[in-house]
Amino acid sequence: MKQLSALDAMFAYTETANTPMHIGQLLIYDPSTAPGGKVGFKDILRYIEGRLDGARIFRQKLVRVPLDLDHPYWVDDANFDLEFHVRHIALPKPGDWRQLCIQAARIYARPMDMNKPLWEYTVIEGLDNVEGVPKGSFAVLHKMHHAAIDGQSGLQMTLALHDLDAEMKPRTFDMQFQPEKDPNPVALLAKAQFNNIANPVRGLQNLQKLIPMPKRLFDVQREFRQRDDAKGSIPKTRFNKKLSPHRVFDGREFALSDIKKIREAFPGATVNDVMIAVVSGSMRGYLAAKDDLPEKTLKIGAPVSVRTDDDKDSAGNQVTMMQVGVGTHLADAGDRLKFIMEETRRSKAMTQALGAKTLMELSGAMPAGLTAAGTKMMVRAGLVERLNPAVNTVVTNVPGPMVPMYFAGAELVKSFGMGILAEGQGLFHVVTSYNGNVILTFLADRNIMPDPEFYATCISDSFADLMKAAAKQAASDAKKAKAKKSKQPKKPKKRVSSSAATAGRGRTKTTAK
Repeated sequence: MKQLSALDAMFAYTETANTPMHIGQLLIYDPSTAPGGKVGFKDILRYIEGRLDGARIFRQKLVRVPLDLDHPYWVDDANFDLEFHVRHIALPKPGDWRQLCIQAARIYARPMDMNKPLWEYTVIEGLDNVEGVPKGSFAVLHKMHHAAIDGQSGLQMTLALHDLDAEMKPRTFDMQFQPEKDPNPVALLAKAQFNNIANPVRGLQNLQKLIPMPKRLFDVQREFRQRDDAKGSIPKTRFNKKLSPHRVFDGREFALSDIKKIREAFPGATVNDVMIAVVSGSMRGYLAAKDDLPEKTLKIGAPVSVRTDDDKDSAGNQVTMMQVGVGTHLADAGDRLKFIMEETRRSKAMTQALGAKTLMELSGAMPAGLTAAGTKMMVRAGLVERLNPAVNTVVTNVPGPMVPMYFAGAELVKSFGMGILAEGQGLFHVVTSYNGNVILTFLADRNIMPDPEFYATCISDSFADLMKAAAKQAASDAKKAKAKKSKQPKKPKKRVSSSAATAGRGRTKTTAK
C-alpha cells in the first residue's frame, strides 16, 4: 500500500464527468509482421497478461480516505480482471483517419471507473483507409489516470508492453503481484490525523531551501531581461472557457529531418522550440480566422520533468510547469520562433532558480483535507473560468523511442499522444516522437473547437510557414556571409627580388649537375 503525493492526489480530486483526469496514446500497428501475419484479440489479451508485472500500477486501485481527510492510497486489487480493462471495437467502413479520430475522441471522453485500476486499452480494428498505414492495421487507445503517472512514467509503462523485434520472447520482471485486502477505514482515519500534523511540519523544514531563492531570481532577471511585448497579463481566449463532456482529437506528423533544417537556420533552437512555434502559428491562424486574435501574446504551459535517476522507475507525477510566451502577436513565423527561443531560455532559468523540485515537495505541506476541499470547491464552483487563465494552452513534450517497436508481434507504425483538459483549459497539445518522426496532436473541447480538421490544417500551414522562414533565413545568412567575404581586403602578392630570383636560378643549375 502506497500513499499518493499531494500532486498526484490533485488529479483524483479534480476528476468530474466533464474533466476526466486521464492521459493516453493512440498507437497504430501493422499485424503483417506478427507470426502468421495476424493478431487476434485473444492474442493481445495473452500478450498483455504476460507483461503486467512490468508496472505495478497495472493492478493497483485507488482507495480514498473517508471524507478525503487524507490523500488516497494505491492498493493491489485482489479482484483484478484483465478483460474489464481491455476492450475491442471496429471502425465502420471505410475506416479512414477522420473516423478513427472521432471514435478515439468519444472513447477518450468517457471517465474511467475510479473503483478499478485506473487504465483502459481499447483495441480498434478496421483501419483500412488511413494514409501511411497498411490496410488491415489496428489501433490501441491507451487511457491511464494522471493520478498514477506523468508523461515519463507513462512512457515506461508503454515500453513494458513493447519489444524491439517481432519474436515475442518471454520477459521477466522483478515485481510480483501480491493482492491485498482493502485497508480498514478507521485505520485510514487514524493515520490521517498523524499525517495532517506531520506534513505541515515537513513543509516547514523544506522552507529553508527557499532562502537563496530571491537572490537567484534577481540574478536571472538581470541576466535574462524580458522583452516588453512578452510582459503583462495573459489574454483570455475561446480556449479558456468552461468545459463540456465532449472532445475532439487530431494531429499531424513531421519528419525530424525537416525540423533539423529549421534548427540549422535558427542556431540555438531546440526541437521543443520549433514545435512550440508550430503551436503558436496554428493558434494564431485559427484565432485570426475567427476574428478573435488578442493583441497581446498568448502564453503556454510547458510541463518540465524533475524526475531524477533515482525516481526513473517510480510511477506518479514528478513535474512542474514552465510558462512561455509564444509570440502570437507577431506575423512572421521566423520572428515568432526567435521570440520563443528567448522566452524558453528565460523560463528555464527561472524554473531552475525557483528550485522546481523543492516547490513540488512544498505542495504537500498543506493538510490533505484542506487541499481536497479547496480543489473540489475551485472546480465545482466554476472559479477557474472566472479568473484570468494561468496559461492559454499546454504543450507537453514526451520523447518516444526512435527505433521500431513491436506489440504482440505487430510493428508500431504511428504514435499519437493524448492530453488532458481542465476547467478553463480547453485545448491541450502533445509533442512526441517515434522512429524518425515528430508528432504534434491536440485534444480540445468539442464546444470550444467544433472544427478540429480546420485546426489540424492550421498546424500544417504553421509548419510550412516555418520551413519557408528557415529557407529565407538560410538564404539571408548566406548572402551576408558572401558580402562579408567580398569586403575583406585581398592579400598582396609576395614580391620576389631580382637577387633572390638569380640565386634561385643558380641553385637550380647546381642541382641539375
